[in-house]
Amino acid sequence: MIKPYNVTKTVYKVSDFITFMKSNNLILSPIFQRRSVWSKGAKSYLIDTIIRGLPIPIIFLREQKSDLKSLEAKREVVDGQQRIRTVISYIAPNLLKDFNVDRDEFVISRSHNRDLSNKKFSELEDDIKQRILDYEFSVHVFPAGMDDREILQIFTRMNSTSYGLNPQELRNAKFFGEFKTSAYNLAAVQLNRWRSWEVFTEDNIARMNEVEFTSELVHFMFNGMSTKRKKGLDKIYEDKDKEYKERNEIERRFQTVMDSIDDIIGNELQFSPFNQKTWFYPLFGVIYDSHFGLNSSLAKKTINKISSSIIKSIKDAEELIKQRKAPNEILGLSGRRTTDAKTRKALFDFIKSGGQIGKGAKHSI
Repeated sequence: MIKPYNVTKTVYKVSDFITFMKSNNLILSPIFQRRSVWSKGAKSYLIDTIIRGLPIPIIFLREQKSDLKSLEAKREVVDGQQRIRTVISYIAPNLLKDFNVDRDEFVISRSHNRDLSNKKFSELEDDIKQRILDYEFSVHVFPAGMDDREILQIFTRMNSTSYGLNPQELRNAKFFGEFKTSAYNLAAVQLNRWRSWEVFTEDNIARMNEVEFTSELVHFMFNGMSTKRKKGLDKIYEDKDKEYKERNEIERRFQTVMDSIDDIIGNELQFSPFNQKTWFYPLFGVIYDSHFGLNSSLAKKTINKISSSIIKSIKDAEELIKQRKAPNEILGLSGRRTTDAKTRKALFDFIKSGGQIGKGAKHSI
């Protein structure tokens, strides 16, 4: 009979890890752990997560033989080194023997917490300090008798059922600044709409597809219907990571367009072809154009009212698509589920013209 592993499941407070470090009873960097590579943004994001009391992935430790001089138990970090190192470098950097100012020193970013931005631990209010110190990590502790080979086999087994990361999940792991924070907030505010309109399934949402699509719509506000979808998104995440001057205006415009979509067609969108991303994107574009104008300056401006003729065009185009009476060229393009600029422009023109493309109307973009 296979003997089960004896793994202890417990919780440790942040203050417990500080105590372990003070007494030299925590081995932070065992040989099979990667070196600390987290960016300052990732570290700030972790501290803000702790302050908000949100869950963090499980930390894995392994018991070591007790110290015969101090008569105390020792532990080593099997998985979670960067999380523990981050909280220690923020709270008590003197406890890290290899502390390096350039690598390890950081403050809370404004994009993560405006009230606490640029503050060190010593500058926080006492209640916030207490909240951090009392935060509980879920911890699994392997017994001392478990060797490195068994540890590696366990993590191989854990990772064998994991999905490969999609492009948006990779962005989520790489960026922690202004643009990412804004895109995730925008997508979260619209979550009930994404669901009720059935633009995204729960599986889509679990894999951050709605965040990626939100990012595409924001990218459209900056650059129009660009052809370089993945490269374009990667670039805007990078370019706007530290400084995002247009953030407030972009967020205002995005909310305005989504509210208008809800007003015009929201009650029936789940039954409409517009709940397909291929059609939702140009629909968003038509309404954005009506409110603000394509390629307009991102300086704050008055919101133009959508004319009754544009609303009629949207409804007419929708009906033609539903009844499969749109030109074969348009139906063929929409059926590809492609994201190239030419297709999106053609679908944009079809909606804006009320389905007159192919009947003598010229493309407007």
